Amino acid sequence: MTVMTAAPSPPSPADRPQPGLRERKKIRTREAIRTATYALVGEQGYDATTIEQIAERAEVSPSTVFRYFPTKEDIVLTDEFDPLLVEELRARPADEPWMQSLRYVLRKTVQLGIDEDPEVSRLRTHLMVQVPAVRSRMMESMSVTGSMLCEAIAERTGLPPDGLEVRVYAMALIGGLMETSLYWAENGHRDDFAGLLDRTMNVLENGLPR
Repeated sequence: MTVMTAAPSPPSPADRPQPGLRERKKIRTREAIRTATYALVGEQGYDATTIEQIAERAEVSPSTVFRYFPTKEDIVLTDEFDPLLVEELRARPADEPWMQSLRYVLRKTVQLGIDEDPEVSRLRTHLMVQVPAVRSRMMESMSVTGSMLCEAIAERTGLPPDGLEVRVYAMALIGGLMETSLYWAENGHRDDFAGLLDRTMNVLENGLPR
């Protein structure tokens, strides 16, 4: 096992700069576009939903939608939890076993996303299964999440973030999370997602069960 090194302490919530008026407006616009998209997709399906309809429902222009989200698939898939995951990893004790840190942080951040809006979580994973364009875009976006995770892993292990081992480990984790989401949706969201996540982490830590 690689010796863990101390991770830099993240700023506390009180130390973080609060978003200004301009940034708060951007957040509200982004959320309005997302909310409009989810509502329209729920009403009429993904393929029938157009950028023009989303813009009208969100009370913005189509160009504004594209300024925030390059594609319709990005509206469905983009969330604020990737940075939170990395921030939470950096906040874990430096001497805590790596897999224990991962389990804690993944359960916390993933469950937070599900608890915040269960219907949206189910809709997003359903679209990942049913719509090839959404699934393809999800796979493209994994590289961005993987790069962020590589940085966090490098800080904890002392290994270079662009090294092969770190990159393989990060993408194995990201791929495992994606497959867990697909499995959850393919089985009608019947399973407890936290339980599925634990099974995923068991495979990554111990290999296939005998």
